[in-house]
Amino acid sequence: MRILTGIQPSGKFHIGNYFGAVKPTAELQEQGDAYIFIANYHAMTTVQDPAALLQMTTDVALDFLACGLDPERAALYRQSDVPEVHELAWLLSVACPMGLLERCHSYKDKVAKGIAASHGLFAYPVLMAADILAVQGEVVPVGKDQKQHVEVTRDLATKFNNAYGEVFTIPEPMIREQVAVVPGVDGQKMSKSYDNSIEVFAEGKPLKKRVMKIVTDSKELEDPKDPDTCNVFALYKLFATEEELANMAECYRAGGMGYGHAKTALLEKINEQFGPMRERRAELAADMDYVNDVLRQGAEKASMLARETLQKARQAVGLE
Repeated sequence: MRILTGIQPSGKFHIGNYFGAVKPTAELQEQGDAYIFIANYHAMTTVQDPAALLQMTTDVALDFLACGLDPERAALYRQSDVPEVHELAWLLSVACPMGLLERCHSYKDKVAKGIAASHGLFAYPVLMAADILAVQGEVVPVGKDQKQHVEVTRDLATKFNNAYGEVFTIPEPMIREQVAVVPGVDGQKMSKSYDNSIEVFAEGKPLKKRVMKIVTDSKELEDPKDPDTCNVFALYKLFATEEELANMAECYRAGGMGYGHAKTALLEKINEQFGPMRERRAELAADMDYVNDVLRQGAEKASMLARETLQKARQAVGLE
């Protein structure tokens, strides 16, 4: 089973990113022949700072490798290192009805949030289709908000195949199981845009300061507390075993434990989970030749498939 997924470089990973996307993506290497690309062309629809785009692209590679992605078992590559995808995107664009793109809610949502209404943003689903079809992806793990783009890919592949012959594998979406909403330090959904996140690779005093800022109610040390309405407990739940979770809940309800104690326990869990990853990331950052070699090898593997697909498509439409 060939699996393909991509992630946009959009800044430093936080805990919500890790449990919602990074961890499930790294686990794809256990499920099949995995291709994971860093979608730096897609990111250009919202990031126009060249230095920032380059740095964030590098950060994603470091973060994924530090979080357990094994380049011997999964191809990790930059979208921009597989140029065949872009010619394929044009061939798909010619076959793509305007109405198909006009119905895509992602474009409307982003424009409503103030993102410039560029052609790149409008045609985003076509490039995404090319990413998938270039390597003949069979399964595409996505969140519910991205399912429509896989449906567009299926429509385009079917339309192209009907017009020119069987060129593309029709991919199936794999809807990722929704992780419960991860609260930020202010109780809202954790998000870079809200400035309420706890970064995966933060450490020391900055990390402790962030954890201690988590908003709680005003109950005193001796008061019983409700774990089900507490932001600290909601985050602790992501890291703790069932036994640890039950013990913490019991302490909450019994009283005699302050929120400071709960935050300290959470901090210990964060360091336990991410400490080894921080060390690994520092090692990788000190050996960028290795990281770039991983990305080059991943791109070569993806390009080999993309060249075969593109040649079939060019022959089918009469370019060869």
